[in-house]
Amino acid sequence: MPLALLALAIASFGIGTTEFVMMGLLPNVADDLGTSVPTAGHLVSAYAIGVVIGAPLLTALGSGIPRRRMLLLLMALFTVGNLASALAPGFTTLLAGRVLAGLPHGAFFGVGAVVAARLVREGRQARAVATMFLGLTVANIVGVPAATLLGQSLGWRATFLVVAAIGLLSMAALARLVPALPADGGQSLRRELGALRHPQVWLGLLTAVFGFAGVFAVYSYLASMMTEVTGLAETSVTFVLALFGIGMTLGALAAGPLTDRALRPTLYGSLAALAVVLVVFDLTVHVKWAALVTVVVLGAVGFMTTTPLQMLIMRKARHAPTLASASSHSAFNLANAGGAWAGGTAIAAGWGWTSPTLVGAALAVVGLAVAALAGLLERSAEPSASRVVASSAAAEEGSEPAAAPVA
Repeated sequence: MPLALLALAIASFGIGTTEFVMMGLLPNVADDLGTSVPTAGHLVSAYAIGVVIGAPLLTALGSGIPRRRMLLLLMALFTVGNLASALAPGFTTLLAGRVLAGLPHGAFFGVGAVVAARLVREGRQARAVATMFLGLTVANIVGVPAATLLGQSLGWRATFLVVAAIGLLSMAALARLVPALPADGGQSLRRELGALRHPQVWLGLLTAVFGFAGVFAVYSYLASMMTEVTGLAETSVTFVLALFGIGMTLGALAAGPLTDRALRPTLYGSLAALAVVLVVFDLTVHVKWAALVTVVVLGAVGFMTTTPLQMLIMRKARHAPTLASASSHSAFNLANAGGAWAGGTAIAAGWGWTSPTLVGAALAVVGLAVAALAGLLERSAEPSASRVVASSAAAEEGSEPAAAPVA
C-alpha cells in the first residue's frame, strides 16, 4: 500500500476524533456554557447536519479541482471549524463551529475514497479504501478516549485545539505524500449529478441509512446501557468505547480483502451478522464479561458494512463516482441521527434500556432487505444485457456472406 494512504488515514483519525468526542464531553460543555446536557446534545446533531449538507455541496463545487488540492482545502476548512469551536464564546457560536467542522467530513471521505482506489492496482481498491478508514476506527480506540480525558482535565476547549493541530498535521502529510492527481477528465457537476440517477446508487444509499442506523441505535446509548443494566462503573465507559473501537478496526481490516473478493456477499453477510449480534446483545448485556465481548463483535460487524457499501456506490457511479461516494457519508450520518432517534424513542416509551438492541436489529434487517432487493434487480437486468449483446452478435453474423453448403 502506498504511503499516501497514511496521509489519508491521519486525516481520517482527526475527523473521527472530532465527530465522536463530543459524546464524552457533553457534561463538561453543558456546565461551562450554563446549559443542560440534552441541549448540549444538539452539538452532536449540528456536526451531523454539517456532514449531510457539506458532502454533496462541497463535492459538487470542487468537482473540477485537482484531487490533492481539494483534499487540502477540505482539511483546511476542518481545521478552521475546530479552531472556531475551541474559541467559541458561547453555545450558539460553538453550534456554528460544529456545523463548520462537519461540512468537509463527507466530501473528504468521498474524494479520499476515489483517490485511494486510484493509487492501487485493480483488485485492491477495497483494501485501499479500508486502509483510509482505519484512521477513523483507530480514533475510537485512541483519539476519542484520550481527547475525552484531555477535555475533562484541561477543559473541552483544549480538545478542539488539539484536533485543529491534527488537522494541520494531516495537511502537511497530504501535501507531502499524496501525488498530484488531476480531476477526472470530463468531470462536471452535470455529470456527477447524472451518476446519482442510477437506481443502484440510491438503493445503496438507502441500505446505508437503514443498515448503519442499527449500529447507532445502540451505540448512542451504549454508555447508559453498560452502567444501568450491565452494572459497570461510570469510569469504565471510556474502556467500553475503546473496546467498540477495537471491534471497528478489526471489522475494517477484514472488510477490505473480503469486499475485493466478493462485494455483495460481504455486504449481505455483515448486515445479517449485525442483526444477529444485536439480538444476542439483548441477552448478554446482563453479564459483564459477555457484554464486553459482544461490544467488540458489534463494532466489528457494524463497521464491516461501510467498505462494501462505499465500494458498491462508487462502482455503480463509476463514470462520476466522487459525488456519489461523498453522498454515502450523508447517508451514514442520517443513519447516525435516525438510529439515535429510534433508540431514544424506544427508551422514552418505557421499553427499557436494552430496547435499542432490538430496534437496531430491526433496522439492520430492513437494510439487508433493501440490499437483497438491489441484488435481485441487478441479476434480473443481467440476462437482458446478455440478450442485447447476443442479438448484436447475431446481427453481425447475419451481415456476413453465407458459408458455402457442405456436401
